[in-house]
Amino acid sequence: MTDRALSVVRAGALTCVQDLGRPGHAHLGVPRSGALDEPAHRRANRLVGNPVSAATLETTLTGCAVRLRTATTVAVTGAACPVRVDGRPAPWGAPVHVPAGAVLEAGPATHGVRSYLAFAGGVAAEPVLGSRATDLLSGLGPDPLTDGTVLPLGTPDGPPASADAIPHAGPAAELVLPFRPGPRADWFTAAGLRTLATGRFRVSAASNRIGLRTEGPSLERAREGELPSEGMPLGALQVPPDGLPVLFLHDHPTTGGYPVVGVVPERWLAAAAQAAPGTPVRFATLGRHRGPAAHSG
Repeated sequence: MTDRALSVVRAGALTCVQDLGRPGHAHLGVPRSGALDEPAHRRANRLVGNPVSAATLETTLTGCAVRLRTATTVAVTGAACPVRVDGRPAPWGAPVHVPAGAVLEAGPATHGVRSYLAFAGGVAAEPVLGSRATDLLSGLGPDPLTDGTVLPLGTPDGPPASADAIPHAGPAAELVLPFRPGPRADWFTAAGLRTLATGRFRVSAASNRIGLRTEGPSLERAREGELPSEGMPLGALQVPPDGLPVLFLHDHPTTGGYPVVGVVPERWLAAAAQAAPGTPVRFATLGRHRGPAAHSG
């Protein structure tokens, strides 16, 4: 193993390798995967001088800690969290020099859900279908990190950026998800569609990289039974038999038999990645919403 590497001291609840994913393989049953909060992933890479396609570590709620085998520039973005180097406070959202042998810790998220750790040169795990992303549904890419995991790092590409030059915003108090109706909106009654547009929903603790699940009022169906399996795009609002919409995220299945009442465009999905359990959710038909919801950086 090269000296340009890191070892995992504390893996946290779920820490995995992510990049921009592997688009173009849905016909093989392989979803795109990749960083759920792509703007935060891109920002972390820019802060350490990497191309935005370089692989980062994506943490979930509880953060992680890694030991660097060589002196490395790192940056932590996404969900706000305490950052420490060998126990000493370090800045979040800015380039940080970590000496060889030191432990970098991204603590539990204080606002948001997922933090991104970028390392100069990127995480150089073995690519699969052109991507280093961990796909929890298909099992492609590196396994989720466990204590003791060792990952190689690539060669630094460019100088770190100024933190002040890269603006960012925190997670919104309410998750607003604009959607385009269809293709199966006719499977729901007028009352069911009104429930989607006006109901009070919240993010379920059962959410994951596959989908953001909701709690709240059930959407009334106009038809019984289920569809033959059909293609499912990123951002699909699929409604299972319990009537509660599920927003498909980057590790979603590429086909499914439950009706899709609408599709949320990709530019609003980063906000969903940072919506903690219990966050209020509001669905808005496109044309009635003025702009993207805030997302973390």
